[in-house]
Amino acid sequence: MKRSNLRNIGYGMAVLSLVSCTVPKVTELKKAQTLPDEVIKTENTSDADRFQQINLKAYFTDPYLLDLFEKVVKANPDFQIAQQRVEIANSFLQRSKMDLLPSLEIGASASGDRYGKYTMEGVGNYDTNLSPNITEDQKINRDFTPNYWLGARSSWEIDAWGKLKNKKLAAQKKYLASAEGLLLLQVELFTDIANLYYQLVALDNRLAIYQKNYNLQQRAFEIVLAQREVGKATELAVQQFKAQNNNWLAEIEHIKVEIVTVEQAITTLTGSYGGGVKRGNLLMPTNMDVLNKSINVESVIHSRPDVAANYYVLEASQADAKAARAAFYPKIDLGASFGLNSFSAGNFFRPSSLAGQLLGGLMVPVFNKGQLKHDFKVAGKEQEIAFLNYQKSITTAFNELQSILKQTKIYERMLQLKSEEVGFLDRGVEVSNDLYLTGYANYFELINSQKSKLTAELDLLQFQHQNTRNNVLLFKALGGKLD
Repeated sequence: MKRSNLRNIGYGMAVLSLVSCTVPKVTELKKAQTLPDEVIKTENTSDADRFQQINLKAYFTDPYLLDLFEKVVKANPDFQIAQQRVEIANSFLQRSKMDLLPSLEIGASASGDRYGKYTMEGVGNYDTNLSPNITEDQKINRDFTPNYWLGARSSWEIDAWGKLKNKKLAAQKKYLASAEGLLLLQVELFTDIANLYYQLVALDNRLAIYQKNYNLQQRAFEIVLAQREVGKATELAVQQFKAQNNNWLAEIEHIKVEIVTVEQAITTLTGSYGGGVKRGNLLMPTNMDVLNKSINVESVIHSRPDVAANYYVLEASQADAKAARAAFYPKIDLGASFGLNSFSAGNFFRPSSLAGQLLGGLMVPVFNKGQLKHDFKVAGKEQEIAFLNYQKSITTAFNELQSILKQTKIYERMLQLKSEEVGFLDRGVEVSNDLYLTGYANYFELINSQKSKLTAELDLLQFQHQNTRNNVLLFKALGGKLD
């Protein structure tokens, strides 16, 4: 009869286990759209001319800018917060590893009970004390029954279905994603600092252009004043020169305001309290060495921290989905305890008080499967979102890289044409001064020639600044190394 009951219980457990195993499948990792092999390939490019990942200090050579990079890493609050988030992710990873191991607790407990006369415990204790099979020290205090315990307890969830292993894998991938996120933030901070730094350099150069042209205009103004004294120039010419001089002086003051604003932005990013920003006077030239390389898209795109972070998130989402699926299966627990247990304080430390217990449990989810299905569905949707974000990051990275490389080549041609224009207008100002002195040009032509020269020099500086910003973004687009 007993064997029959045990057999029926075993059959019941097996049926419940089989029912719990009818669970949905986890979607396999999708592959992103295939990328072209190369973005740009110059003619007669050999294997030796293939692009290699660039280094921060080899790409940015300005020592003042490199000093600002170091300050950002040490003092920027956003970067420090991101570092703490990476540490939090690492703590979750370490905890998930511990979940695979048995737990162990060491402790002591003491309790006491007074059982009623008409309870099973009360009757049992009364009957036990009357038994001839027990000694005097084994008799139980019926008025107040104490219970002392000192020992260790251990429990262990058997990871038969991979739930804990997948949780650990998800935590590992999330940690890697947070580490890549920290690198991405660092790249973005370096990009912001570099853009502000070169904006400051451009403002310095713009200020120098205005001051140089103002000084040149002052010499022309002195000539007009002298000619007015002898009747060769009118008061109108003098007033026109004065108006243009004041316009340029106002622009000089406005540039100084912009310089203060940009310096404040840089000191905020570097965690400083005001002060000036040390800087050079040269904008960043085009990195022609990069443009003359054959660039492999697959290698460059997946070296970028934004793409890598999204891929790790995608892998973590699949591991979470697998862990949610494993929750449908029976949960197997093992437990054990060992120590001293007695209802008598005097006999507590005797060898005969040693006690132990072994436990085993198999819990099959049945009526809570609605919640499990919901959790699994959410995990599946999170996996789909992670894939879409991953695909989006690849598309964005590819188009950004292709656009920046094309723009850089176009800027090179624009800068060449603008430089030639400035040279022509420099010569034009000299000629207009000579013609004015000999009476072959009027003051209006003299003013226009100097104004055109200033406009051309400012346009050239603007294109140089835009080209510099483009080269700063190129470092990020190429997934440059920060160490």
